Amino acid sequence: MGYNRYMSGMSCGGLVTGEALTDDQLRSAVPSIFATEAHESRSDRFVVVPTIDVLTGLRMEGFDPFFAQQANTRIEGKAEFTKHMLRLRHRSITNAGGEAFEIILVNANDGTSSYQMVPGFFRFVCANGLMVGDSFNEVKVRHSGDAIHEVIEGAYTVLEDAPHVAEQVETFKGISLDDAERKVFAEVVHELRFPEAHKEDGKPAPVQADALLRTRRNADRLTDLWTVGNVLQENVIKGGLHGRVKDGNGHTRRQRTRGVKGIDQNKALNRAVWSLTEKMAELKGVSLAA
Repeated sequence: MGYNRYMSGMSCGGLVTGEALTDDQLRSAVPSIFATEAHESRSDRFVVVPTIDVLTGLRMEGFDPFFAQQANTRIEGKAEFTKHMLRLRHRSITNAGGEAFEIILVNANDGTSSYQMVPGFFRFVCANGLMVGDSFNEVKVRHSGDAIHEVIEGAYTVLEDAPHVAEQVETFKGISLDDAERKVFAEVVHELRFPEAHKEDGKPAPVQADALLRTRRNADRLTDLWTVGNVLQENVIKGGLHGRVKDGNGHTRRQRTRGVKGIDQNKALNRAVWSLTEKMAELKGVSLAA
């Protein structure tokens, strides 16, 4: 199956085509990245950070956007300013295993988000990418003061992490997990995705923890830590898993897990899975010191 076929339609609420997105495509799907003024609800102290200006600068550095997503709003006139996320990949920072370093941008000019920049790593085989955990730099810039200068400096800070992220991925690939370890990993991720199911008298989850280990392709049947982490991440973010749940009357009905469409939840789950992958490596006695 070709790469573009993998990518088409697998957006979890965003725009993705399998190729670098053009300004025309971005303007149609995520108009808020083109905002050059603040929403009318902001005070004079609010400093606008135009995402399109940041994107233009990163394109000059060799980065192109491959995923774009914008938060929904019911407030008339706010769609052009609301929270959005871009995932960008560098044309040269791709390894032989079909993986690439990413920069993830989150911003809003309506006061709902600071400017954020997070490093990530994209795995072509599953057309999905993990945002790295708290052990790497996340840049946050408030919409005040010399925000534009801080954003530019922050981009280079995130770029400095590229070789360290790639090195950590190679470390994860060299760690094998047995059945019990994979089950524990899945149970923790399951609780993150379906917290209510782990409370007393809470609402049951559509699937059990072991369902998160279901593989979608032959390449994911490996048992190394990197592959297992990606399988878990893809299943919780994209959804589409089928399960059976008993209602209050004892009747069993089929349910399907939903994909994560919210920008904040997507980011939180992604980074949590990466951090858990790091913890699993440490439990296996592997040092991840930079």
